[in-house]
Amino acid sequence: MWRYFLRRINLFFATSLVMIAVLFFATGMFPVEKGYALSGIQFPTAEQQAQTIEDYQLEGNQLSQFVAYVTQRLSGNLGISVNSQQSVADELSAVLPASFELSLFAGCLAVFFGVPLGVLASLSKSKSVQRSILAITLTGYSIPVFWLGLTLTLWFGVQLEWLPISGQINLLYEIEPVTRFMLIDTLLSEETYRMSAFKDALLHIILPAVTLAVLPFTVVIRITRQAMMTVMTQTYIRAAEARGLNTYRILLRHALPNALIPVLKAFGLMLGSFASYGIVVEVIFAWPGVGSWLINGIYQRDYTVIQAGILSVSLLIIFLSIVIELVHTTINPINRKELYAN
Repeated sequence: MWRYFLRRINLFFATSLVMIAVLFFATGMFPVEKGYALSGIQFPTAEQQAQTIEDYQLEGNQLSQFVAYVTQRLSGNLGISVNSQQSVADELSAVLPASFELSLFAGCLAVFFGVPLGVLASLSKSKSVQRSILAITLTGYSIPVFWLGLTLTLWFGVQLEWLPISGQINLLYEIEPVTRFMLIDTLLSEETYRMSAFKDALLHIILPAVTLAVLPFTVVIRITRQAMMTVMTQTYIRAAEARGLNTYRILLRHALPNALIPVLKAFGLMLGSFASYGIVVEVIFAWPGVGSWLINGIYQRDYTVIQAGILSVSLLIIFLSIVIELVHTTINPINRKELYAN
């Protein structure tokens, strides 16, 4: 197991290095002076220019420049934002929690509603129920996320006025950032209006979370249905039925835990699509996360922000994919058996 773990760690470093190399060569193709693209300092003094040349080895060959680039980026030196003239690392740390909060909320919605519908589709004897659930999954998987977000905004935000359509919380509330997760920070706040602020933050996150949850929701239903149909034909399920165990007990204690293992693997495989959908959703609902921050940087040609946004999103996708694969291998008896056999 440890050998497998070390192989995954090596894979993470190798993949990250390749991604950083692609980003390094793309940075050299920006239509600006390279020192400006790397540091973000528009009008550097002589000392700043010399420091940039020394930090990134701009007078050396490509290999020395690449090594310096990797060293600076991995040490946390992401440069200065061209527009705000603030540290890009500080800006990134400020917007990352909002993206994590939205993604976690959307993932919980997808699992909470997708797993029961998947189980129902696999166990129901009614053809109409099965076809209706499968039609929902096919429709949800086919709907463009930008169209869905705008439609939900029009219906529930503009016409019905039930839910807010932009932002993370009403600007009237002043919440001190503790964890930078707005739903948690509102509850931790010592202000008298913390419960109303929590309700407002919850209303703000519903529309973007529902829009983002559609893709994993449909995948969870399909994977859960297929996995449950396979699990229910296994020998240990038939043995449990022969012992006279209750159907719900068999379902909850034996069938469902094994059926959720492929769902975990499916989450790892769709992280890239999930991240790209998240960027679109953040732009539509003006959610103050990495996606909208990155898109604003692209519009404003903020080259250091572009590099930092791509770097952070890519590293997170690679890291989480490998973590999910490790967890899947750990909890899956079949994978462990094959691993130890090899």
